[in-house]
Amino acid sequence: MSTRALPDGSLWTPAGWQAARRVQVDAHGRVAAVVDGRDTSRRLVPGIANLHSHAFQRAMAGMAERQTDPADSFWTWRETMYRFASRFSPDTLYAVAAQLYAEMLEAGYTSACEFHYLHHTPGGGAYRDPTAMSQALVSAARDTGIRLTLLPVLYMSGGFDGRALGERQRRFGHAVDDYLALVDRLCEDANDMLHVGCALHSLRAVPPDAMAAVLEALPPAMPVHIHIAEQVAEVEACVEVRGARPVAWLLDNAPVDRRWTLVHATHLDADEVAGIARSGATVALCPTTEANLGDGLFPLRDFLDAGGAWGIGSDSHISVSPVEELRWLEYGQRLATRRRNIAVSADTPSVGETLLAGASASAASSTGHRCGGLGEGDCADALVLDMRAPQMLGARDEDVVDRWLFSGNRNLVEEVFVGGRRVVEGGQHRDREAIAHRYRDALASLMQD
Repeated sequence: MSTRALPDGSLWTPAGWQAARRVQVDAHGRVAAVVDGRDTSRRLVPGIANLHSHAFQRAMAGMAERQTDPADSFWTWRETMYRFASRFSPDTLYAVAAQLYAEMLEAGYTSACEFHYLHHTPGGGAYRDPTAMSQALVSAARDTGIRLTLLPVLYMSGGFDGRALGERQRRFGHAVDDYLALVDRLCEDANDMLHVGCALHSLRAVPPDAMAAVLEALPPAMPVHIHIAEQVAEVEACVEVRGARPVAWLLDNAPVDRRWTLVHATHLDADEVAGIARSGATVALCPTTEANLGDGLFPLRDFLDAGGAWGIGSDSHISVSPVEELRWLEYGQRLATRRRNIAVSADTPSVGETLLAGASASAASSTGHRCGGLGEGDCADALVLDMRAPQMLGARDEDVVDRWLFSGNRNLVEEVFVGGRRVVEGGQHRDREAIAHRYRDALASLMQD
């Protein structure tokens, strides 16, 4: 029996808009049925899945934009990040994550994959509760109302050569048995709003034998995420040590399939593009972070032509906006090719609808939640767009999504529902002020010398 419903209005699906629909929601926060409703001006789209998040990095956004080296790159930025990461406790991580998750919800993200590696005390010692830092994230997600896929990270070595973790990396590290024990403990708390997956930090941080042991021990349907091929230097080191490019090595040495998410995969050759597409794995693209770090551009058009699955993430959170990620995914391709309207498909000439369909299609396999659509049995996670905004005046079915993504920086998300429950109204999170107050206190603590 349905207990509630989303607002009546026009409902977006990859096949087009459906007018006058009512989405009924069951007691578990899933779509019970989509039935006839009133014909209103509201426009509903599925909530967006954020496939890659490092919550703690939200607190340092904008603080690494001063040159420290004429050759500044990802690697110099990483040193700044390590220094900042060393200051976090469970309490400050909770406050920063809650601020971030509230911002995500206001922007239109309704689920987040949290790639979490701040496991231990700053010196690398164990907390009394080994899950303390993970539980800070779980609590922040629960209190803000975002759907969470927690991805505890296995991080074992400092490079492809197997060197030990550096001093500032020690709070990230686990032995295989300890890591699997952490995953098991976190899985005990899984529920409709919380799924637990596995994150392998990267090929350089997880030796081959450890990766094999972990993969063999995991439940067969558990999502697996990994950073890969983000930097040219990483590709070159992998070739030198393992005799193959990172993605090629992974495809040859791991059972990569639909449950896998390859984060970034920026630097690919043609065989790797085709190989990822054949595997069914999703590529998590983070255009604003990749631009901020000078990573490079993903070969999007070739990947689309190969039938590859992809989604978006806000990663370091220098921007917390699915609109900006999707927009810059397209704009990066335009700059590289000096052409317009790159991300289109045979089904639609609309860039916006192609991007929204792509991001929606990968959500369930990457998150482990049945999200990304609003059909029967799906999570009732939806956005209501602000059709009274100037950018939307006179909008027609064929241009609503394009206007939402390509008409400026005003947030056009008016309401947000997760599991059928409203968490954002009038563009503001229900607990915005209290969350922001805790965040201000946490940031003041983190910034103390």
